[in-house]
Amino acid sequence: MTEISGSRPLPATPPPTRTSQAIDQALKLLQPLDGALATGETAKAEVIAVREAVAQSFQVLLRLTLASGAQTTVQATSSQPLAQGNLLNVTALSDTRLALSLQNVGERALSKLDLSLLPVGTLIQGKVEAREQIAQLKAQQTLYRVVVNLLNTPLAGSKLNVETHMALPVGSLLTAQVQGGQALSFLPLSGRLDQLAIGQQLQAQGSRQGSLDALLGALQGLAGADLPDGLRGSIDKLLAGLPDLAQLSDAKGLAKALENSGMLLEARLLGGQAGALPQDLKANLLRLIAQLSPQLPNATPLTAAVVGTLAQALPTFARNTLGALGQSGGRQQALGFPLPPRLQQAFEEGEADLETLLKLAAAAVSRLQTHQLASLAQSQTTPEGHLLTTWQLELPMRNQQELVPLQLKVQREEQAKRGKQEQAETLWRIELAFDLAPLGPLQVQAQLAYGSLSSQMWAERLDTARLIDSELTNLRQRLLDAGLTVGDLACRQGIPPQGPRTNLEQRWVDETA
Repeated sequence: MTEISGSRPLPATPPPTRTSQAIDQALKLLQPLDGALATGETAKAEVIAVREAVAQSFQVLLRLTLASGAQTTVQATSSQPLAQGNLLNVTALSDTRLALSLQNVGERALSKLDLSLLPVGTLIQGKVEAREQIAQLKAQQTLYRVVVNLLNTPLAGSKLNVETHMALPVGSLLTAQVQGGQALSFLPLSGRLDQLAIGQQLQAQGSRQGSLDALLGALQGLAGADLPDGLRGSIDKLLAGLPDLAQLSDAKGLAKALENSGMLLEARLLGGQAGALPQDLKANLLRLIAQLSPQLPNATPLTAAVVGTLAQALPTFARNTLGALGQSGGRQQALGFPLPPRLQQAFEEGEADLETLLKLAAAAVSRLQTHQLASLAQSQTTPEGHLLTTWQLELPMRNQQELVPLQLKVQREEQAKRGKQEQAETLWRIELAFDLAPLGPLQVQAQLAYGSLSSQMWAERLDTARLIDSELTNLRQRLLDAGLTVGDLACRQGIPPQGPRTNLEQRWVDETA
């Protein structure tokens, strides 16, 4: 954690007989000032060049700006390295010695952030304008005071005084997350680039995704249609691979269904597990797209664009799903759970409109990829150092003759050890969302922490909420019989609160930009 400099008390002025501290902070000039600065006069200086002369000795070239506005260049030696571009205040101790300090870049430099303007979790970007070593701590740690020019947020253009152990080069760009009024977490460059790429893809995939039930209903409506053998085979394979409620009620069956949900397709391809692809939902959707495209010789420009981006060979397509950098305007919508129902285009039952079917299949692939990217975006290291891993997916399930999409999010938070003798604690959170006739839309949130399971359920229909509430006693007993410690169980009418969420970011700083 990096601190924003506050009103740190200055060290007491040493007595005249002890000048070691002054000497340590002084520069020895290689040529006399020749009256350019009288003893006691001050000037502004910019570090033009620095090079190491011998061990623990550095030669610096300074450009002095005198009170009259005149400029002159001097050479000096220093016992401490100075960053090129640093802005300094210097005071003439004699004709051959200068005392230096980091230039005060305006009296308006911030020592505290206004959390009403920059709430905790806000990402700020800035450019390092000056750096000064202010302390040498134990274990070879050095403390620096850095002046940062803010480049974004409502405080853009303001200066910020920061104390950090990182030797941030002058001119480098950095991004940090606000942790408090006087605390920042720098974010690593690689993590930032990954998050920007994920944000771009979330925006792109989320804008063209569509509900799975739209495609599945269309495929069921083609049961008696006259279709080419290859296309019919792809449709039958896709529908036959969907699990039913009995399979999802069994631990092994549920694990198998999760493996085949499409969430692991890219990992399987990279691992050479091509034998597992026939049961994978996402792979079957891509096969369906590949079968549909040759059937549309007179495709419209929109359809051609869909085919060009989606109907590719499986390994090539899967390995090129992630895109380049961009803005995160649609990212927050795609991070919401559950993803809302979204129809790309109406499909009349019994009408073999292959072009519409292709668009629905492409939208279904984008929906699965939106879940995958949301998983990546939410898998982070928390400010407390806990590792948070997220798996989010959507799995169609059979309920008699009906196909019901089940949205699932699982989060595992591995907490850091509090002491050498204590074991690291793991917290599990599970969210479910589905619309099952005749109960209507349901959402479930459960948490397993410190050996205790608690759950909160929401039903949009009042009669369903009352029914579930009347059965909570039986549910508690079944969980106890399974060997679990049970905490709170409750059911309410409505939907879970949808407040703003702070996204966790990896710490980074770009020291070379």
